[in-house]
Amino acid sequence: MKVNLKLSRVGMNMEAATISVWHKKPGEVFRKGEPLYDIESEKVTMEVEAPCDGKLLAHTVAAGDEATVGGNVCVIDTDPSA
Repeated sequence: MKVNLKLSRVGMNMEAATISVWHKKPGEVFRKGEPLYDIESEKVTMEVEAPCDGKLLAHTVAAGDEATVGGNVCVIDTDPSA
């Protein structure tokens, strides 16, 4: 099933963050807990892990670009074997 992953709020006042690096490219398969991308905001730099096993279909925010909290960051397939 295709799912849009959204940027989660990691601080009370965080409204946006920059995607600093992608650890997975479209077409790559990943396991739950593997790093997908890193974010940077005014107060935090952190690695964002995959919430489930799947396959990355597309980046909707490029590395170096800003994403808003609740906005789509990438599209994954939660059943890559289908």
